[in-house]
Amino acid sequence: MNFTAEQIAGILEGDIVGNPEVEVSKLSKIEEGTEGSLTFLANPKYTSHIYSTKASITIVNKTFEPENDIETTLIKVDDAYKSFSKLLEYYNQVKLNKQGIEHPSFISESAIVSDDIYVGAFSYIGDNVTIGKNVKIFPNTYIGDNVTIGDHTLVFSGAKIYSECIIGNSCVINSGVIIGADGFGFVPDENGEYSKVPQIGNVIIEDHVDIGAATTIDRATLGSTVIRSGVKLDNQIQIAHNVEIGKNTVIAAQTGIAGSTKIGENCQIGGQVGIAGHITIGNNVKVQAQSGIGRHVKDNEILQGSPSFSYGDWNKSYVYFKNLPKIVKTIKDLEKKVNGNN
Repeated sequence: MNFTAEQIAGILEGDIVGNPEVEVSKLSKIEEGTEGSLTFLANPKYTSHIYSTKASITIVNKTFEPENDIETTLIKVDDAYKSFSKLLEYYNQVKLNKQGIEHPSFISESAIVSDDIYVGAFSYIGDNVTIGKNVKIFPNTYIGDNVTIGDHTLVFSGAKIYSECIIGNSCVINSGVIIGADGFGFVPDENGEYSKVPQIGNVIIEDHVDIGAATTIDRATLGSTVIRSGVKLDNQIQIAHNVEIGKNTVIAAQTGIAGSTKIGENCQIGGQVGIAGHITIGNNVKVQAQSGIGRHVKDNEILQGSPSFSYGDWNKSYVYFKNLPKIVKTIKDLEKKVNGNN
């Protein structure tokens, strides 16, 4: 899809310096700009590239004044970075603005779906499913029986939402996500063999939750696994049965959270963090990457290490960790001197 400088300036409420009719159909970095591409300049470190870029249109701050000749058409705005982000959002909305039901796909006769839904080819929507307005379900997606999906939610290709689960409004569920698989529940018998404990709960995803590719969220044994509003989950995260994650918490890739743990609001959890089961983590907690959490955590703690402890203490201890061979040698030398004096 092509856009002219005049159209883009209208969206961004910007001023054009150059050719208002020049068209673009793609986005680029300023240093990699080609004819027909749109870019932006926000960081002064990249200013030199504006004189050599081949991009047809460049978004700049209103304060920018070129010191040399330029070929690119400028669109001047109050904040180039924010305006470019706004344009990316607009572009994404246009790109994802699909409607209709592609075939082959299956929608149960008992499902209730909005007229403006999009269902991609080879998707399956089970019995008694309810899907809200402007929902996009991309190809090869599975929606199990009795699932509810709120308005304006995106479910990308290959996602699986098992039966009874509830998805809120304006959520993003990326490819390969599995919501509602059985929790890891087994009971050993006297012979050391394991019997499966039925997992009859569900998963509740509240509004404005983003779930990264290949993340798995297990259904509860009883009750619900709950992801509260505004949570952002990266790729390849494992969330076990009966976990609850509080509002606006952010979790980076490859983190694993064991069963029945409760995580508070506005937490920031780094990549490859391991969190044990049946513990409570307070609000506004920050956990550095590759930490291991095996205890209850109070509000506002900052943790690092495995097992984790205070971030400040960890930094102080690290000074000694990396010098441990030298410290040991010093101690041994002192022992020799003391023993020699005796």
